[in-house]
Amino acid sequence: MAPNTTTPTETISEQFQKLDLKALAREKGAYQVYPKIHYPPLEAFEHDDPGKRADPKKASLYDNATKIFDMTPVLGTTIEGLQLSQLTDQQKSDLALLAAERGVVFFPNQDIDPYQGVEFGKYFGRLHIHNTTGHPENLPEVTSIFHDETNPQVVKYLEARSADEAWHSDITYENQPAGLTFLKIDTLPPMGGDTLWASAYEAYDRLSPAMQKFVEGLEAVHDGQIHQDRSRRAGTFIRRDFVESIHPVVRTHPLTGWKGLFVQPGFTKRIVGLSNKESRLMLDFLFKHVSGGHDFQLRFKWTEDTVAVWDNRATFHCAIFDYFTAKLGRRHGWRVTPTAEKPYFDPNSKSRRQDLAEKAALATSTKE
Repeated sequence: MAPNTTTPTETISEQFQKLDLKALAREKGAYQVYPKIHYPPLEAFEHDDPGKRADPKKASLYDNATKIFDMTPVLGTTIEGLQLSQLTDQQKSDLALLAAERGVVFFPNQDIDPYQGVEFGKYFGRLHIHNTTGHPENLPEVTSIFHDETNPQVVKYLEARSADEAWHSDITYENQPAGLTFLKIDTLPPMGGDTLWASAYEAYDRLSPAMQKFVEGLEAVHDGQIHQDRSRRAGTFIRRDFVESIHPVVRTHPLTGWKGLFVQPGFTKRIVGLSNKESRLMLDFLFKHVSGGHDFQLRFKWTEDTVAVWDNRATFHCAIFDYFTAKLGRRHGWRVTPTAEKPYFDPNSKSRRQDLAEKAALATSTKE
């Protein structure tokens, strides 16, 4: 029976020649395969988050990097001078906690290849094998990011929707969706092709207390219909039956203990217990709250061979396809996606602002 995920103890077979995806994308063009393999349903598992073994000060990263700086007050950190391919287990654990706290972490000038990326990703959880997307030969855990204006299916799809409809967190239709995502971009058009991230923590904090109280405890249905429709348009095989999952509208992050908003237009379809009209009104409000939250968003301008590491439990993201209409060229990269725990809401958890304010007050009182 074909596997549905890879486990941290598995290794990649070396009985085939390694592919240089960057060279293939630039010289050959589309190289992805869409095998007609039917995978069984994903099985529930106990997620062991390496961030639980992290040093709260994350000294293994801060003491060894040449430069670390935050990009906005609430979201995004850049680390220079470290190679992901050479991180120790302690540094990986500290990275998991840093991503949970800062949402997304950027590493420029990375040498990690997709084979190393698969092994690296397994440290953080079971890797997701996507139901429909193309991947490199013999690397089903790797999702290829390959976009240019020569793909009529993608062009047609993008012309039919606005950019704010593309906000999402990865694979939330799964019962145990993504924890971290690792994305390396190695080929870029001369301009455009940025990615937006938004903080789920701050999205929650920016709601009024009355709205916070209303949405806490609600649950919403997530499905992968958008991927099914795209696969059917392209004529590619759906390798695993899509499932419909119910997740909390506000979830608690297991590492930070912070509350974060957990709905987005990509996969969230309706709120359980509300009428269709009520659900639509509430979801439209929350979607616009995220897409219009420029004061808790980050727009990242890629440089080639940068890796972004983001926590899907703490962020939303949205790729910008502005280079398509201008026919500026190709954007290529690859990603691996470890899955994590089933989303949950702890009514005793705190918001990011509340927790940081209490810690700051405690630190001040201790000094006095």
